Amino acid sequence: MRTALVTGASRGIGAAIVEKLSALDCKVLTPSRAELDLASDRSVESYLAKLDQPVDILINDAGINLIAALENIQHQDIIDTLQINLLAPFRLIQFLAPQMKMQKYGRIVNISSVWSVVSKAGRSSYAMSKSALNGMTRSLAVELAPFNILVNAVAPGYVMTDLTRQNNTPIEIENIGRSIPIQRLAKPQEIANVAAFLCSEQNTYLTGQIIVVDGGYTCL
Repeated sequence: MRTALVTGASRGIGAAIVEKLSALDCKVLTPSRAELDLASDRSVESYLAKLDQPVDILINDAGINLIAALENIQHQDIIDTLQINLLAPFRLIQFLAPQMKMQKYGRIVNISSVWSVVSKAGRSSYAMSKSALNGMTRSLAVELAPFNILVNAVAPGYVMTDLTRQNNTPIEIENIGRSIPIQRLAKPQEIANVAAFLCSEQNTYLTGQIIVVDGGYTCL
């Protein structure tokens, strides 16, 4: 049985990934924010120090998206975004990779975003963090490939999550759907399907890829 660590597992895409991995007979570790606060270096180090079992699969799903115009972005907002979306995932990989190297097996999936491929006003700090996450994914894929550790990223487009419903009215969601060639937002399970494949025994060769799952949005 493989052991997977999934951050951001309490809702949305993360929760759907946990469900898929559990169906693949994985033991899934889903630390709460109280156990693993990615905004805090101290919390990350404390969690890793207490981790007493090998991890075969890492899904870096947790992230924040603070939307603001350029002149309204606070320096601390940038620091927080980079810490949670980029630096904490890097630290988790850095800690777990030696054990993966020893066992000659590892699967790492970083949840990126369509906004790392195209962009939109007010998302500069978020786009920065996810674009850097893509670069990290490619570099570590090359470095870790000789040890049978495959590193990929999934870049979702618009996804129908609780957060999407909180941030948009039903009419706005309907309009977003019309802007997508497939004419609807993704379901979290559809993103999870891709992530689960990348982590499964079926994936033996795919690494270093940023897989955009957006219903054709970036083709426009």
